[in-house]
Amino acid sequence: MMQIEDSEKRRALIAHLEQFVTDTRKERLEEVLANRTRHVTVVLEDLYQTQNISAVMRSCECYGIQDAYIVENRNEFEIHKDISMGADKWLTLHHYPHAEHNMKQCIDDLHAKGYTVVATLPDEKKTTIQDLPIDRKTAFLFGTELTGLSEEAVQYADCNALIPMYGFTESFNISNSAAIILSHFSERLRHSDVDWHLSEEEREVLYFDWLQKSVRDPEGIIRHYLATHP
Repeated sequence: MMQIEDSEKRRALIAHLEQFVTDTRKERLEEVLANRTRHVTVVLEDLYQTQNISAVMRSCECYGIQDAYIVENRNEFEIHKDISMGADKWLTLHHYPHAEHNMKQCIDDLHAKGYTVVATLPDEKKTTIQDLPIDRKTAFLFGTELTGLSEEAVQYADCNALIPMYGFTESFNISNSAAIILSHFSERLRHSDVDWHLSEEEREVLYFDWLQKSVRDPEGIIRHYLATHP
């Protein structure tokens, strides 16, 4: 999708693109945008099962989480379309392809954006997701299905947290863990006084992106408009 940095030009293009969608579609886009948040996000480190990756994407979209950070080392990120059901289309994905210390780079970037980074694994203090404050922007790290989070991820995370469990099994599947945590935090946020909403500019940028995804040949429409409205 085309990105337009000039806000005045972007708003003009939004008005033009809106002519190609129904009022019902516009209302739906605005409704979903009103429930989107960047207050919570997820980081997926080196997942290799496409069904898990896709299920997490679907959970993010369903719970209104806009961003997902993808760290790739041995395994290449890939979406299973039948499971994601197109959820990834509406998300903002941040990729960190194989490189030395790419997990640290991802965490550094999250810190720069004001996130507290939480490694999802048991720790000796038994901190649970219920113990975590919701007034801080929070990024949850999820590790590969077989071995969990890397030492680098655990080292640079701000804290560890676990999901309370009361059975014999020691852990949830990655996709289940993400769904539980996102559901828990989403509900806590939406029933709190925390300002978890997107900024006006963030909503505008996403609305422009989503309008493009809602029409045929958006690039052709935009190029024609820009050519006739220099």
